[in-house]
Amino acid sequence: MADLAGKVVAITGAASGIGLACAKACIDADARVALVDRDRAALDRVCADLGPSAMPVVTDLTDKDSVASMLPAILDAAGRLDVFHANAGAYVGGDVLEADPDAWDRMLNLNINAAFRSVQAVLPHLARQGSGDVILTSSIAGVIPVVWEPIYTASKHAVQAFTHTVRRQMSKHGVRVGAVLPGPVVTALLDDWPKAKMEQALAEGSLMQPAEVADCVVFMLTRPPNVTIRDLVLLPNAVDL
Repeated sequence: MADLAGKVVAITGAASGIGLACAKACIDADARVALVDRDRAALDRVCADLGPSAMPVVTDLTDKDSVASMLPAILDAAGRLDVFHANAGAYVGGDVLEADPDAWDRMLNLNINAAFRSVQAVLPHLARQGSGDVILTSSIAGVIPVVWEPIYTASKHAVQAFTHTVRRQMSKHGVRVGAVLPGPVVTALLDDWPKAKMEQALAEGSLMQPAEVADCVVFMLTRPPNVTIRDLVLLPNAVDL
């Protein structure tokens, strides 16, 4: 197992799905992890399961005051911050002719505005210490337009643009910035997939498990300090993209 001993990792959307899997993987690699989520009860449950290396940080990423208090809460709980993983997100798919633009707004606010604001909240701290990693959970939809999810695809294209530009700005401060771009993963984000599509994907083996994404995140974090994994794309073998 790769070694993150002595490091503190903060992960948003960490009470379930990819975020929780990444928390488990980082703890297995000897990191301490601040799990950031708005669901206090869920955070308390998963942190109790994960043990003393897991610390809950209740934050509503759609509330600017809550985001402003996130870094102080992480530092108060853990004493330092080495890695920030902006993972929280939402999913909306389907035909634009039948869509609810209010649902688009909620998803875009979380996937873009909240993600960018949360990253900006920790960058000054990482720049001052002259080291650190920022990882954003993007998607294969960030580089390949996916016809059945146009608004989600647009949000992840925005994440890619942000990742690439901020990486170049922060490199002079010793801060690495990269994105992990999974294909379809079995999480609650896919709850609005049509039932027939989900059953077909499971039967074909065209869905991945969150732990497989988490393994890639740990790989990114444990590269030599002179190496940045800018984009790490992972797909189930049955996905033809």
